Amino acid sequence: MIEVVASMARGPVFLTGEPLECLITFTNPMSHLSTSASSEMLAWASAQIHCQFHASESRVALPSQGNKQDVQAESDTVLIPSRGERGQCILDTPPKILFCDLRLDPGESKTYSYSEVVPSDGPPSFRGQAVKYVYKLTIGCQRVNSPIKLLRVPFRVLVLHGMPESCFVQDEEVAPSNPFLEEEAGGGSNRRDSRVLERALDMLMITTSRRSPHLFNITNSRGKVAKFCIFKCVYRLGEDIVGTFNFSEGDIPCLQYSVSLQSEEEVNSAYQRRPVQPLSVTSHGRHLESCLHTASSHFSLPIPLNVTPGFSTDIITLRWRLHFEFVTSREPVESPTVLQNQSEVTIWTGAEHVDVDTFSWDLPIKVLPTNPALASYVSHFTGTNSINI
Repeated sequence: MIEVVASMARGPVFLTGEPLECLITFTNPMSHLSTSASSEMLAWASAQIHCQFHASESRVALPSQGNKQDVQAESDTVLIPSRGERGQCILDTPPKILFCDLRLDPGESKTYSYSEVVPSDGPPSFRGQAVKYVYKLTIGCQRVNSPIKLLRVPFRVLVLHGMPESCFVQDEEVAPSNPFLEEEAGGGSNRRDSRVLERALDMLMITTSRRSPHLFNITNSRGKVAKFCIFKCVYRLGEDIVGTFNFSEGDIPCLQYSVSLQSEEEVNSAYQRRPVQPLSVTSHGRHLESCLHTASSHFSLPIPLNVTPGFSTDIITLRWRLHFEFVTSREPVESPTVLQNQSEVTIWTGAEHVDVDTFSWDLPIKVLPTNPALASYVSHFTGTNSINI
C-alpha cells in the first residue's frame, strides 16, 4: 500500500491568473522492522486542474451533446481527470507528469511539487440554482497492470470580473526592483506572478475604497416617506454595507422597513428552458426595524466571504442588489406628548388597527472578490486530501 497526500500550502482559494501550488507526498507506511514489509512501486503519476460544469435540467436548456460517454476502462493508461464526475468538463490544463517508475522502500516517502496558473478564461466557483461550476485538482496514479486511482482536491476560484486589463500588464524591463534584495536563480516567474497578484489586489482595494454618497428620495403614491443615503455601491466580499434613513423629511409615517442582501441568478435567453423564465433570487442577510416616530435610522449588512461575486458567462449572469420593503400608514399617526411639569408616569400604547400600504424597491450594487487568503479562512474546503493505493 502507498499513501498519497496532496496539500495546498497557501489555502484552497485562488484568483484566476494566480499560480496554484500543491505538495504531493507518496509514502510507504510499512515499517522497515516489519517482517512483511516490502518495497512498493508506482508506474507513474500526473496532475492537472479541471472545472466541472453542471446545469439544472428544469432551468437550463443546453445544446445536445450526442451520445458522448466516458468510456475509460479501469486498466486504461489514459488519464481522464473528470472520469466519474457529474456534468461536463469545460476547462482543463495540460497534465504534468510528476514521475515515472517510483520505488519506495518501507518507511520511505517522497514529495513532489505541482504548480500551475489558474486559467484566467474560466468562470468562478459557483453553486447556484441553475448551474454549478466546480474546480478540482486531480492527481492520477497507477501501479503496473492495475487500474488508475484518482485523488481529487477541490478548491475555490474567484474572478476579478470587470477589472481593467491594464492593471495586469507591466513591462519587466521598467518594473521597479529593489537592489538590496538577492534575486534567486529561476525566481523570475514567481516574482512576476506575485507582482500580478499584488497589482490586482491593489486595484481591487482602490476600486472598493472610493466613496461617493448616493442620495435617494423614498416615495410612494401618497408622498415622500424618507431620504436614504448609501456611501458607495461597489463592495468586496467581507465588507459591511451601511446605509442611513432620514424620516424627519418625510410626509408619510413609516412604521417598519427591512433591507435584504440578495443575489439574482438569470439564465440567458438562449438557454432558458421556458419563455419568460423568472429570476432565481437568494437572500444572504436581512435587517428589520420598526421606525414609527423615528427621526433617523441606519442598517449594516455584512457580505459573507463564502458567496460568489457578480459574474457573467454565456449561460448565466449573477447580479447583486439590496431589496427594500416599507410599511407606511395611510393616515397621520400622532406622536405621544409629554407635559413639561408632568409628575405622573404615562404609558403610551400604539393603535390596535392601522391601515397600511406596503411597497418595495431594489437598488443594484456591485460585489467584487477579496484577497483569496482572507476567503480561505471561511472556506469549507481544506485544501488537503489523501488516498491509499
